[in-house]
Amino acid sequence: MTIFGTERLILRNWRAADRQPFTQMNADPLVMEFMPATLSNSESGLLVDKIEKHFLTHGFGLFAAELRASRSFIGYIGLAIPSFEARFTPCVEVGWRLSAIHWGKGLATEGAREVRRYAFGVLKLDDVVSFTVPANARSRRVPRLRRTEPGSRAATRARLR
Repeated sequence: MTIFGTERLILRNWRAADRQPFTQMNADPLVMEFMPATLSNSESGLLVDKIEKHFLTHGFGLFAAELRASRSFIGYIGLAIPSFEARFTPCVEVGWRLSAIHWGKGLATEGAREVRRYAFGVLKLDDVVSFTVPANARSRRVPRLRRTEPGSRAATRARLR
């Protein structure tokens, strides 16, 4: 089991107990505002299955994130290889999704920085990216993202210093 973390977070493999709060998070319209739709119970379960398969296939993935103080699940932060084609793929993405009650506390930035260190220091990756839709100002602020090229609307390089 992969476990590492920060002062406030533990990033670890998924547990069966994570599925229920993950399902609740994915049903929240605020959390899913910039996704195509909220997810049903079965869709959330399938997403966890996909995340776990990604770990088995690639040796890394989107880690379950929990608060160190309370040991409560708050979402995910980690690495993923996007399954779609775009101008910036193939790539490894630093991604996150946290319950809305945990927004605005610097947790996504803190976790993303640690994941970046893991990507370069442990996995020896050459590059990671992070991307979102232009309207998602909250996610764009997390790692102090900048566009890969002027006018780019899809990909941004993670600047997690």
